[in-house]
Parts: sequence; C-alpha cells; structure tokens
Amino acid sequence: MMLRMKNRLWFVVGFATVVGLEVLIGRYVHDRFIRPYVGDVLAVVAVYLLARICLPRDDAWLPLWVFLFAAAVECMQGLGWANLPLVRDSRVLRIALGSTFDLADIVCYAVGCGLIALARCAIQKHDL
Repeated sequence: MMLRMKNRLWFVVGFATVVGLEVLIGRYVHDRFIRPYVGDVLAVVAVYLLARICLPRDDAWLPLWVFLFAAAVECMQGLGWANLPLVRDSRVLRIALGSTFDLADIVCYAVGCGLIALARCAIQKHDL
C-alpha cells in the first residue's frame, strides 16, 4: 500500500511539472515547433499522469486509452463543438479543449502516447 502511495506521489510531481511546462510554453513560446508540436505531445503526457494519479492500478492499455481520448477531443473540434455556448463562453474550456481540428495534433498525440508506452516498458524492464 505504501509503495502505491509513493508511486502516486511521483505521478503528482510529474503532472505538476508537465502542466507547469505547458503553461510556460503557452505563455512565453511563440514559435512554429515547440508550442504546436511539443505542447501537444506534453498534453497527452499530462492526461496520462493525471489518470495514473486517479487510477489505483497500472494499466498497460492506458497509453492507448489516452490517445483515443485525445483523438476524440480533436475530432470533436472538427465537428465544431467550440461553437457550443458552454465552450464558446469559457476561455478556460476553449484553451483546454481547443477549437480547431488539425491532423498534425493527432500525430503528436500518437507520438506522446508512444513515448509513454516506451517509458513504461523501460521502467518495467529495469524494475524502477
């Protein structure tokens, strides 16, 4: 039980770090690579870490579920959900959920989830 709590603490620290990086990128980086691509890769890492904080057990399929969730959100952007009053009237929701569809975002989500899966394998292999 104590080991599980200790692991969750690492996920909390990781989540806070990634969200902090996302905020810094969003506020201070205005380029054509870091903000649009690295930011999207980090976004799925943040979702994964948040899920790991909330879920009591490790799930080998979680990177896939995170990817499917992120891709679904991106597809909903393509369907125009940013025009719904709840989203349109909330700056926080527009920022968090996005408002325009871009296939490159889905590629970034796949890269991010692939990196998560590779990290999981490396950690399990070395029993960290």
